[in-house]
Amino acid sequence: MTTADNELNRYSKLIESIFFDKYNDGDQEVYFERPDLIKKAEELKITLPLNLGDIIYSFKYRTSLPSSIISLASEGTEWIIKNVGRAKYVFKLVSHSRIIPDEMLVEIKIPDATPGIVGKYALNDEQALLTKIRYNRLLDIFTGVTCYSLQNHLRTTVPEIGQVETDEIYVGIDKNGKQYIFPVQAKSGSDKLGIVQIEQDIKLCEHKFSELIVRAIASQFMSDNVIAIFEFKLIDDEVKKIAEKHYKLVEYSDLSLDEIKTYNSIENIN
Repeated sequence: MTTADNELNRYSKLIESIFFDKYNDGDQEVYFERPDLIKKAEELKITLPLNLGDIIYSFKYRTSLPSSIISLASEGTEWIIKNVGRAKYVFKLVSHSRIIPDEMLVEIKIPDATPGIVGKYALNDEQALLTKIRYNRLLDIFTGVTCYSLQNHLRTTVPEIGQVETDEIYVGIDKNGKQYIFPVQAKSGSDKLGIVQIEQDIKLCEHKFSELIVRAIASQFMSDNVIAIFEFKLIDDEVKKIAEKHYKLVEYSDLSLDEIKTYNSIENIN
């Protein structure tokens, strides 16, 4: 068993034990706090990581909850973990938790404007994804708004949630003078986009930028240099996807005249 497998195994034992200590039949929400992790680890003789937050992060974005917890979800629902205050969390039943790109969507070719030296040394991670979005103005293209990067890795505290961090914040203005705030999440590799982070991003922006229109964005590397971009809205306290497009970054020579004519003839792709 690899070190990663061992780590996941101890995380699973820990989170499973905490859940069932507090769960009662029919519960749709199960609350716990960070001290519960320490107490349970001592009880189970599990060595905790230096960063306790990594345990919660793993089950939010990297891996599934233990099967014993998953099995208790009713049909059409699944368990997620949400922050509900500083060092406070809840297991919550929701209808959707993971954000998966729609494989049937058409790929829109965009001439790659990433500087050669940046492309050469950029890694295949979240920062590389954000860099490609920035240099190719994909947020402007996707939203139809002129956008400007305001800050990377904004970390702050939001009431009733606790500490929140978003990958990048953009501000934007449209042709009518409306001003927007765009929290942008980026995921690559094994990390998955989830509704928990989207909801936190929306509430962060509502709290810190209350005078601006919030438009929550997420992005994901797909195969073959394709970037999926999504927009979400909080409706009746549930995260809903309202737009999705897939952009394929290519050399200009790889964008044929026929493809350009096709794009020009379609009023709204996707």
